[in-house]
Amino acid sequence: MSVLTMVKYHGLGNDFLVALDGRGLDAAAVERAGDTPGQPGGPSPTAAADHVGELARALCERHTGVGADGLLVLRTALSGGEVRMELRNADGGRAETSGNGLRCFALAVVKAGLVAGPEVAIETDAGVRRAVLRRHDGLGSADVSVEMGRLQVMPLSPVADVSLPGSEALAWPAWFVDAGNPHLVLLAPSLEGVAIGEIGPKLERMRPGGQNVEIVTYEPGNGELSLVVYERGAGVTLACGSGSVAAAAALHCAGISADRVLVHNPGGTAEVILSGDDPLTVLATLAGPVRRVARIEVEPADLSRSAVVVAVAS
Repeated sequence: MSVLTMVKYHGLGNDFLVALDGRGLDAAAVERAGDTPGQPGGPSPTAAADHVGELARALCERHTGVGADGLLVLRTALSGGEVRMELRNADGGRAETSGNGLRCFALAVVKAGLVAGPEVAIETDAGVRRAVLRRHDGLGSADVSVEMGRLQVMPLSPVADVSLPGSEALAWPAWFVDAGNPHLVLLAPSLEGVAIGEIGPKLERMRPGGQNVEIVTYEPGNGELSLVVYERGAGVTLACGSGSVAAAAALHCAGISADRVLVHNPGGTAEVILSGDDPLTVLATLAGPVRRVARIEVEPADLSRSAVVVAVAS
């Protein structure tokens, strides 16, 4: 089996493996699974098998694989972009979009010389998103902003649960936000005592098909937000770009925060800029630092076999 080459990037600690050779990754995934239809007498491919998802899961596993929150695969552009990004979460499921993933992907394709930059039009399952590299140092680091498209905000009934500190006495305001992927945003009086790793899976399953979960606080002294996040398909992460814009949009539409706000994730700070006249529909831009981590070579056959993956969009 040939060696698979990838690069690893992170945005605020939200880390991704980037496969710039999509066909090579496809071939490695099929070969690893044992489906080799091109060989006489070999097994026929399994029609429903998601070999890319299985390989993504094995690669992203942090103990027996390389380790990442997701896998980004370069595909041929089909509908108006310069490149196309296929996103797989750590569980192998296909996802619509990722704010930090888009920012990492933009830097990766510019750094590889595949597009000139500093602007990059990237196709995703949620539509075309435009990224801009700012203050690119040429060494694998840059500030990158990306258009996140139009977000839809829907106020929900306040949530009270024994797992949410103090919510039984004062239920936490809640919103559903469609940021190209689904989000549940809860406004907490404090993040102290919030065990996102414990409550996240329960809240994630409240919506059919799952949802990303952000628990956010507002700091009236400086008008900034802080959050913790549980991502569908990845679990607890150090940052979530789409979650940052979802949280900012929810609180802005509720008249709590401004249209330009800093959002503090556990892994670092993102800037979110919102625009639009409809309080429940806003355009969002996400900005922050991105850094290259490493160039990686791996023989997929060396990775431990993952269980069968059910591909669920996230």
